[in-house]
Amino acid sequence: METQKENSKKRKQVFPYGNYKSYYGYRIDQGVDEDPRLKVLKKEWFEGKECLDIGCNNGIITIQIARKFCCRSILGIDIDSDRVEDAYWNLRKTVRLKSTGNKPVKASKLQDKEHADDSGSSVTVLSNVEAKEKISKEHSSSEQIDLFSIVSFKRENFVQSRHPPGKNYDTILCLSVTKWIHLNWGDDGLITLFAEIWKLLRPGGIFVVEPQPWKSYESNRNVSETTTANYRNITIRPEQFQEILLDKIGFRTVEDVTSGLANSKTGFNRPILVFRK
Repeated sequence: METQKENSKKRKQVFPYGNYKSYYGYRIDQGVDEDPRLKVLKKEWFEGKECLDIGCNNGIITIQIARKFCCRSILGIDIDSDRVEDAYWNLRKTVRLKSTGNKPVKASKLQDKEHADDSGSSVTVLSNVEAKEKISKEHSSSEQIDLFSIVSFKRENFVQSRHPPGKNYDTILCLSVTKWIHLNWGDDGLITLFAEIWKLLRPGGIFVVEPQPWKSYESNRNVSETTTANYRNITIRPEQFQEILLDKIGFRTVEDVTSGLANSKTGFNRPILVFRK
């Protein structure tokens, strides 16, 4: 009987940072070739640019942006080392499919069930060098190696990390991540997020943010004791983000590109705002 209870606990996983497995599987409608958010992103924000994707989860949209918009480089970071491992796995799978000339796999199916590790054992995250060596052995095509040299992933808590001076980006994405930072680190964490992004962007740089609505906070406020406590003390609401980013953080302009969105499942039709430094 105890074994059944233990197994039940293992199955019921909690994701206090929004670090869901197979996130894109239930976010995107079946049969969609790419994440619908890519349709509202502009090539000039990414082509030949150095980019950062905060809260990349399993890396699917990071990889799709790199392929579609020809970034000079794009780094995806996530707080969960398992999601970073998933992201490298998805990158290797994308390269394999590309090398064999297969059609792109559906966005919601890219991470297949066989890869999911429910054993509870620790997963070793490949370093960029190790993963590159692995992929180089598997495929000799320079096109695939180029893709791998463009895309990288690492485990990082962005709000609590020190970002050394000198490293800057042209474009930074923060898609459906603000709520989790807000619930876990409160108003101070949110302002730290915005201020650090502004500092890391080059002059004229682009910040693409997809904030979750307040009702979404209500749904997830009890995922941990920390989120429950922070939820009660939050005074900044998502509808105030634009004013804060323009008036307090220092961004010069904002563009709402939400109208072009399609094929997102109900509950994921969130605003996408583009700020320029």
